[in-house]
Amino acid sequence: MEKSLQTPSGYPELLQDLKSRIQNAQVRAAFAVSRELVLLYWSIGRDILARQGTEGWGTRVIERLSHDLQNEFPGVEGFSPRSLKYMRSFAEAWPEKQIVQQVAALLPWGHHMVLLDRLKNAVLREWYLRAAVEYGWSRNVMVLQIKSGLHEREGKALTNFHRALPPPDSDLAEQILKDPYNFDFLTVSKKAHEREIERGLLNHLRDLLLELGRGFSFVGSQVPLEVGDETFYIDLLFYHLRLHCYFVIELKTGKFKPEWAGKLNFYLSAVDGLFRSGPDAPTIGLLLCETHSTAVVEYALQNIATPIGVSTYRVTRELPTAIREELPSVEDLQEVVTKLRGEIEALQQEQPDEH
Repeated sequence: MEKSLQTPSGYPELLQDLKSRIQNAQVRAAFAVSRELVLLYWSIGRDILARQGTEGWGTRVIERLSHDLQNEFPGVEGFSPRSLKYMRSFAEAWPEKQIVQQVAALLPWGHHMVLLDRLKNAVLREWYLRAAVEYGWSRNVMVLQIKSGLHEREGKALTNFHRALPPPDSDLAEQILKDPYNFDFLTVSKKAHEREIERGLLNHLRDLLLELGRGFSFVGSQVPLEVGDETFYIDLLFYHLRLHCYFVIELKTGKFKPEWAGKLNFYLSAVDGLFRSGPDAPTIGLLLCETHSTAVVEYALQNIATPIGVSTYRVTRELPTAIREELPSVEDLQEVVTKLRGEIEALQQEQPDEH
């Protein structure tokens, strides 16, 4: 009978270390291949552009080039006429080799196809290119950020950070906040209350974290604060990994009221006293409301020492298009009623007269 092998001392740790090193090597290898592919496609596009400019090559040359390359490299994808046109557009969008090597090559080719398709403005294209590299967006996430107009919302919240936080943290915190926040993944009624929206956000926590941005880690909802002989509840509590601080989010329906800032200020002081430890930076608060007056918000925050930002949010208040398209229209219902009425009348005519 074969003796069972005993696990030697330290073996599990060695196995785990080797698995981690192998996985890291696989990731680095895949990244290197992706980077080389992007650089190759840029160089091909650059050469096509140059020949078209100096020798007057027409677009039909791309068709011939595609045919010849596919014959030369059978089974290798990426040399269709459409792909070669993307390469030419890619080289045209990024004429400087330095930015391609240092930034553009850090994203997979599929990301660049999205950027070329969706952004014709060169400045915006570079903004989303750099953001995608910094935050590590997948292609689908990048599409969502472009559709939501992130460049128009980032860093637009009203805050007192320049007074309440030291310069490096205040600049970073300022850029983290947006206005408005896009909660279009929610569908709520026009008379929705804060708790209904909060529950919706928790049901879509992944989407909420995506909209909040990189670095947010969820701690809890309706987190209790025991102060004196009373208990207060925070709507949403996060911890921000880059700022190293707790992040309190309070959600309100309707227009901003000054007293909301005072209550949030109390929550921040309580979190600092009850949860904050030595390495943590001061707790930051974000008050989300449907609308606000800039002047009212600025006066409300003027003498508050804790860091608070005020932003608006938007939600879908009607059925999404995909669902609406599945519902019958009035004309559809009228057609069904007419058809049923005709069938009933036909049946009545077929029945023999009992008299």
